[in-house]
Amino acid sequence: MDASPSRVPEPWPYRLCAAVAAVLIAVAAAAELAMGRRLWGIKGEPGLWSGDIFSSHNSQYLTDPYTFTHVTHGALWYGLLWLVGRKLTLRTRFMLAVALECAWEVFENTDFVIHRYRAATISLDYYGDSVMNSMCDVAAGIVGFLIAAVLPARATVVVVILLEAALALWIRDSLLLNVVMLIRPIQAIREWQLHR
Repeated sequence: MDASPSRVPEPWPYRLCAAVAAVLIAVAAAAELAMGRRLWGIKGEPGLWSGDIFSSHNSQYLTDPYTFTHVTHGALWYGLLWLVGRKLTLRTRFMLAVALECAWEVFENTDFVIHRYRAATISLDYYGDSVMNSMCDVAAGIVGFLIAAVLPARATVVVVILLEAALALWIRDSLLLNVVMLIRPIQAIREWQLHR
């Protein structure tokens, strides 16, 4: 449960909170469109789920296995904002988390990061997320934040570990592996990821 002091007045009524979150998401979507990202990706085909991370539809449909890494993002945003902003109300931290997740999605879809993914990770044919996939990733981050706000800290840690382990077994990738491979690629991990 969240440990926000009950005596601090909440500056974000639910409706305002939802409206600002919607505006942040719309601004992120507009930024990605302005950067040349397509609404539904390379082939312009809408879809709900792409389970094959090596498919041309990965990161193009609404959801894919990497959507689950954004649930972890949300839980991590919650923890980080709790550590650095304990005096802030839960809804203020929520709005900051939405802004951070939107900013990450825009940054993740810059040419610099896309080229880095293609050079250093197993995402050899990655050309950026579709705008719809990216916005669903933000929604997954929101889910992760809310899970962390509701569950005790230990339960949240267990959820994150289970998500990471399940993804590593399922697709041989996870948020932790992705970050490691982006920052300092390890050839042994790359070979393990590519040989299925």
